[in-house]
Amino acid sequence: MDLYSEISPAPEKLFKVIIIGDPTVGKTSFVQRYVQNAYKRDYKGTVGVDFALKVVKWSETRTVKLQLWDIAAGQERFTWMTRVYYKDAHGCVIMFDLTNRNSFVNTLKWKRDVDSKCSLADGSPIPCILLANKCDMQHRQVDQTEINEFFKEHNFVGWTETSAKEGTMVNDSMMFLVDIMMQQDVAEGAAFLSDSLKLAGPRPHTRPHNGCSC
Repeated sequence: MDLYSEISPAPEKLFKVIIIGDPTVGKTSFVQRYVQNAYKRDYKGTVGVDFALKVVKWSETRTVKLQLWDIAAGQERFTWMTRVYYKDAHGCVIMFDLTNRNSFVNTLKWKRDVDSKCSLADGSPIPCILLANKCDMQHRQVDQTEINEFFKEHNFVGWTETSAKEGTMVNDSMMFLVDIMMQQDVAEGAAFLSDSLKLAGPRPHTRPHNGCSC
């Protein structure tokens, strides 16, 4: 038998991930850092929704393709479209700006909006990770203890501080979410659970962490 006929391509899984939060918290910068490892200071506000694609090698035999939906916030003419944008999502990133307390308060609105409009096949909420962006900035308005209590109270799967500017915890937080989505994938997840996704440094938290390593 020809050697090449025995080698099959790595199974590929497609996940749709929505990225939401108030305007100017850094969603677009986060996506660009994650997908292209680039950062620009002059991003224009997202109009409606932007799309990006990221291919991740989850294990030696599994490839994950992430379809990232960067959804505009704070624009009333697009609010009615969120149900369409959320449709068939497998996971969610809800982001706020550590230097803007209102953006943190409003994450509850975003979480409730997602929970009311989107669910997994078994009816359970899609996994949402809470990201505290701009940890490279001074003059924070939200402390870690408050974030930790908030994430547990409102059923986020985890949280961590990030910096899209510096790249801090960008890849790690998304790999954490991918791991959660793989575990919750009813059709294939149990057969492909892996311990290979170890986050270097402070992983998305189930307890207060030791600060940003920017």
